[in-house]
Amino acid sequence: MKNQITECAKKYDADIVTFTSSKDFPEDDAIFKIFPEVKTVIGLGFRVLRGMYRGVEEGTVYYQYTTMGVENLEETVMPYAMLHVANLLEREGFTALPQRRHQTIMKEEDSTNPEVDYTDIFRGITAENQMNFENAAVICGIGEKGFGGRILNKEYGPFLRYCFVLTDAEIEPTEKITYNLCDNCGECQKACPGKAISEDGVTDPWICAVYYNGANGKKNPFMPPDAFAHFENKMDIINGDAVFDSEEARKILDNIYFYPPAKHFYRTSICGRACDRACYIHLEEKGLLSKKFKKKFRNGDDWELSTKQYITGKREKPWIFTEQEKNK
Repeated sequence: MKNQITECAKKYDADIVTFTSSKDFPEDDAIFKIFPEVKTVIGLGFRVLRGMYRGVEEGTVYYQYTTMGVENLEETVMPYAMLHVANLLEREGFTALPQRRHQTIMKEEDSTNPEVDYTDIFRGITAENQMNFENAAVICGIGEKGFGGRILNKEYGPFLRYCFVLTDAEIEPTEKITYNLCDNCGECQKACPGKAISEDGVTDPWICAVYYNGANGKKNPFMPPDAFAHFENKMDIINGDAVFDSEEARKILDNIYFYPPAKHFYRTSICGRACDRACYIHLEEKGLLSKKFKKKFRNGDDWELSTKQYITGKREKPWIFTEQEKNK
């Protein structure tokens, strides 16, 4: 049955399939509250295609990552694969509970999910009814938790999303992989357009949300010259240097309307997960990823736009600067 499940999951686009005994989870883990009879946790990992990031990497097309790399995976591909695996298990007489992250439910009273509109989130909901997905990904061997909290896989680095199926079937566990990918290089921290990642690797979700949505004018070609005109610290916001709390973050988010709103549930990512891209580039350059490509993900320097127009209030040609040109 283990082989049948693996073949089924991969047929429906799972790139990683792992089997873990529930005994490997802490006794107070949410999986035992969700399903007390759970014996095996099946982990399913889905790579986000490198090509989904190319538009943001080149500064050309922005909606593909959000609509295909986030929404389509989370709402279509991953549930479809989970349902087929669960159907297979139930045909064999076992119970199976598909588990995917609920994007709008948070345990914390004052936190947010950058991928969705902050007004859609239900906060302070007891965590007993939702798994800790990052911890489960580590326990199930999908990846390791790196600096900044991202899950890193040996093939796809941080370009990955994941979900799980809980079952009362006892299935032989997958041999665990030892990961040594993250070297705390800090490239993810440096790449964040809003400095949302602290020195100790903790990501501020509100700062992340503001710049995920495009508050940095150096990295947002859609921002108009009068952006944030009524904010006293507008240039700090535009340059990614602003320091603010959740209340101020809400005000900034309410004034980010530069990109034509996608008629989808998820927010368009203007930063294009700059942290993940920087991490991936670092892992690729060090030769630590087993999945190889004919060309490097990034050739040359990263780009930046001039912020002169936000000072003058007049539309300027959006000059793109490389690191070498900036140093001149």
